[in-house]
Amino acid sequence: MSILQAIILAIIEGISEFLPISSTGHMIIGSTIMGIEQDDFVKLFTVAIQFGAILSVIVLYWKRFFQGLDLYYKLFTAFIPAVVAGLLLKDHIDALLENVIVVAAALLIGGVVFLFIDRWTPGGSKEDSSRLTHKRALVIGLFQCLAMVPGVSRSAATIIGGLTQGLNRKDAAEFSFFLAVPTMFGATVKSIYDYVDDGGAVTMQHFQLFAIGNVVAFIVAIIAIRGFITYLSRSGFKAFGWYRIALGGTILLLWFFGVPLHMA
Repeated sequence: MSILQAIILAIIEGISEFLPISSTGHMIIGSTIMGIEQDDFVKLFTVAIQFGAILSVIVLYWKRFFQGLDLYYKLFTAFIPAVVAGLLLKDHIDALLENVIVVAAALLIGGVVFLFIDRWTPGGSKEDSSRLTHKRALVIGLFQCLAMVPGVSRSAATIIGGLTQGLNRKDAAEFSFFLAVPTMFGATVKSIYDYVDDGGAVTMQHFQLFAIGNVVAFIVAIIAIRGFITYLSRSGFKAFGWYRIALGGTILLLWFFGVPLHMA
């Protein structure tokens, strides 16, 4: 993988990680277009650059993120279901990651949901949204488990979960961002551990690609989060629904015409 390819993948990660459009689907298309060979390091890279995206959340929301223990308790409550499901369903999840049709189907179904989500869950008031109880956090965490199906999108699942619990669009999206920190950090650490445990080598070139990828993902994610919150508060989710349908349809067309699709 070249430096240019690493930068492009980091841009894709920074844009798609926090938007409800599936970073997996975008990585598939991006990797396919660039013809990137999917070795163990590339797979690790696509996970490890999430660290830059994590930092963007902490930098943007540092006052709220460090304001007290109550937020951490709720994040822990919401994080636990994904840990349990990940340990119990690891083999099934790995099998799904090899199935491009699953990704496309999840994108299409999620797209249809987003076309109507504003009508189904109009969202609570500012007062309602501030009452994020541990029970509500747990329900959002259960929704996050749906994102283990590739193509669902962690952001989409947790935002929908927040809306079903009475949060307004902005607060649902922001809690989704906060929940991404422990979830993505855990996934990154585990991927690095598995890579090293399997005997994977990390060269100076690899460190260079990691550094560049994380810096780019950090900058792009900050821009994406700010733009997403502004757009979401004004316009809702319908545009993301149509976009997911178009992306899922594109993946199906590529598969139908025999284009080899690389799972990132």
